[in-house]
Amino acid sequence: MRFRVVVFWNILKVWLVLLGGCAALAAIGWSLGGYRLASLLVFFGALVAAAAYWYADRVALGMVGARELPLGESPALHSTLARLATAAGLPKPKLYLLPDGHPRALGAGRGPRGAAIAVSRGLLGAATPAELEGVLAHELAHVRNRDLLLQTTAVVLAGALIELSRIGGWMQRALLFVLGPIAAAFVHLLLSPKREFTADRTAAGLCGSPHGLADALIRLEQAAQLVEFRANPATEPLYTFNPFAEEGLGALFVTHPPVGERVRRLRELDPDWRDKLRAA
Repeated sequence: MRFRVVVFWNILKVWLVLLGGCAALAAIGWSLGGYRLASLLVFFGALVAAAAYWYADRVALGMVGARELPLGESPALHSTLARLATAAGLPKPKLYLLPDGHPRALGAGRGPRGAAIAVSRGLLGAATPAELEGVLAHELAHVRNRDLLLQTTAVVLAGALIELSRIGGWMQRALLFVLGPIAAAFVHLLLSPKREFTADRTAAGLCGSPHGLADALIRLEQAAQLVEFRANPATEPLYTFNPFAEEGLGALFVTHPPVGERVRRLRELDPDWRDKLRAA
């Protein structure tokens, strides 16, 4: 029941964004040119929305520089993802590679039949098999909960606003000062930190243990403190955890709850883990 409520609420948010955007375009068109211009702008908005639905995942993956990972390049990773997807009752998402050494992972797409998961070369080199499994399961949980379409839509629109500031030339900083908070407010309006707790809990069920993901979150946070990460901060909601330094523009887009709180909740799913560790 709770799962269905989460899915329904996410789908409803997407429709509200679509209808809200069309209503805003209709209001602008009506005030400038009456019924004809309003109709034209609404039609244009519907075309943009359809394009965003089908291509937002490619735009998001292009923003982070991901490339598709062939099966022959990493068969074990593909096998793990396929097994977890089967356990979640989902088609296997496409797998992408982020070519840099910063350990991180992200998900993008429009839903179960149009999802993509990207992992960095740094994550593949640093994470243990259990940690990597936990990260993949977390991203699959977002697919299952229909978070991906909402996250991807929010990121693409917010990223477009951030990039729009670049047209200002010498006024770029002033435009960013205005557009940055607007983009961040849009992201926070659509995305709740609770979605990460829900995905963590679902991932623990898929893996049969919460500790792989908990250990992975700790490792990722430690890596982020050692290596500076630079990218469009509007992409923050896509990642398994927040890889950006929480300062400047990056502080506006933080949608992930603290790693410590996420780890605590994951450990509580297996309250006897300390006793099991001592016994081992």
